[in-house]
Amino acid sequence: MSVPPTALSIRGLAKRFGSKIAVDGISLDVPAGSFFGIVGPNGAGKTTTLSMATGLLRPDFGTAVVHGVDVWARPLEAKRLMGVLPDGVRLFDRLSGEQLVTYAGLLRGMDKDVVAARVGELLAALDLSGDAGTLVVDYSAGMTKKIALASALIHAPKVLVLDEPFESVDPVSAANIRDILDRYVATGGTVIVSSHVMDLVQRMCDHVAVVAGGRLLAAGTVADVRGGVSLEERFVQLVGGRVQTEGLEWLRTF
Repeated sequence: MSVPPTALSIRGLAKRFGSKIAVDGISLDVPAGSFFGIVGPNGAGKTTTLSMATGLLRPDFGTAVVHGVDVWARPLEAKRLMGVLPDGVRLFDRLSGEQLVTYAGLLRGMDKDVVAARVGELLAALDLSGDAGTLVVDYSAGMTKKIALASALIHAPKVLVLDEPFESVDPVSAANIRDILDRYVATGGTVIVSSHVMDLVQRMCDHVAVVAGGRLLAAGTVADVRGGVSLEERFVQLVGGRVQTEGLEWLRTF
């Protein structure tokens, strides 16, 4: 059986902030056409790893290659291949939603007529058409996440890197986003998503990596990493950190 090409290959990525080692030599291959989940506790190094892999944060060591293009040696070429939704993204929020996505497309050098058509389709798909003229500063947290996703999708990238894309998003919008991403993967795109929600990752993703303490603990297909138990159980086994819950008798006084 032939091995699928690699959409993202990272080798020995490392980053230190002062005395804290945030990422400690992570190496990982993401197959092209996969829906790849990265899970880990808070402070595990997920966001730092994805930031280095997408050209947002320069690594102290290591390399990141997207479809054969080195992210740090050829950054403009690499970034054309990627759509990125960073966690805690800061947007040009004094633009309307429609203006922001249009701006993202024009920054990519796209034809203005193509941008206009795609903006309308994206806003409709993400249920934002009614708020197209509203300033992003007045959007809710969930709407802000969706308009940032639209900006990441506008240029039809080969790889989507989404850091906590469902955080603050209502269940109906989350279902719509999953449908968009499923269709994107089905037609050859690659999605890399970080999330704290194990059940969501288990249902959405076909591959998963578990990260803790800045290191890669496990990676492979979801079935292989789970090893016959739920992803949440396997995650707890790998990461540890469960505490005894004795005490708190005052909570049992009803």
